[in-house]
Amino acid sequence: MDIDDFPRAAFHVRDAAEHGLTGTQIWRAAAAGLLIRVGSGTYRRFDTPDSVALRILAIRCSVAANQILVDRTAAWVHGVDVHTFGERDVLPDIETCSLRGHRATRRPELASRERDLKASDIVEIEGIRVTSPLRTALDLGCHLRRREAFAAMCMLARLHGLSGADLVRELPHFRRRRGVVQCRQLAPLLEPRVESHREAWVLLEILDEGLPAPEPQWWIEINGVPTYRLDLAYPSARVCVEYDGEEFHDLIDEQRELDEERRQWLRDNGWTVIVVKRGDFTGGARNRWLRALQAALAPTYSNRRWTKW
Repeated sequence: MDIDDFPRAAFHVRDAAEHGLTGTQIWRAAAAGLLIRVGSGTYRRFDTPDSVALRILAIRCSVAANQILVDRTAAWVHGVDVHTFGERDVLPDIETCSLRGHRATRRPELASRERDLKASDIVEIEGIRVTSPLRTALDLGCHLRRREAFAAMCMLARLHGLSGADLVRELPHFRRRRGVVQCRQLAPLLEPRVESHREAWVLLEILDEGLPAPEPQWWIEINGVPTYRLDLAYPSARVCVEYDGEEFHDLIDEQRELDEERRQWLRDNGWTVIVVKRGDFTGGARNRWLRALQAALAPTYSNRRWTKW
């Protein structure tokens, strides 16, 4: 079959006959890469862009009217994917909750529980109830591992205009809740300007080390024209830290050449460039780049006349 034999809009297998398709044809098209499974029984063409509407359609058939999307599923609907790499091959459970007094749904594709939510914690998107971006950020700040939690909070803040103060104001409602200590530590560090999960990881490592907070997305101007943008920068010290997203452009030689050209210009113009790679978040590799950053930020000049008494 050809890609044009399938509808442009996402569809459920139960509607296959309406599109002149059979279940076998859908299965074979998915195996051939023409269709992508985006939910229980829901498919889209590989050339159909992702969207909130598509994500809602993928979920709608599995969620009862009294259920509310929460946690990672809510974040996914709000545009932030915090599922692990392995979960992209096997679709993760849809995370939902029932309000107190309503029985949680027992379905194999759902991870359902009971939860206390205020009316302001819930928004409705195309007929599906979802925890708000603010509530979702707080929930993930409690539930996820520390780095993943911080990245999710920053990404939700970036997309939905949240601030650390917004989260801090809500934290009293989470008193004694499991994971609230972690969330309380992370909320004041929130930085909506970081542009990726791994940039958020780098920032958190810097802050955890007790080093000063850098400026995210700092532009370098050449002859008055913004030319190079740095992930995390200390402009006065002329030091920058960049995450090298190998997983995104390992095979794109042109992108790698542009990155190296930019970094060489920075070095030639007095900047110290520290590059963090995928495996540099634990052990000796983490310590090496953090020590290098600490050394680069150490002052080389003092306005004191004497340094010793």
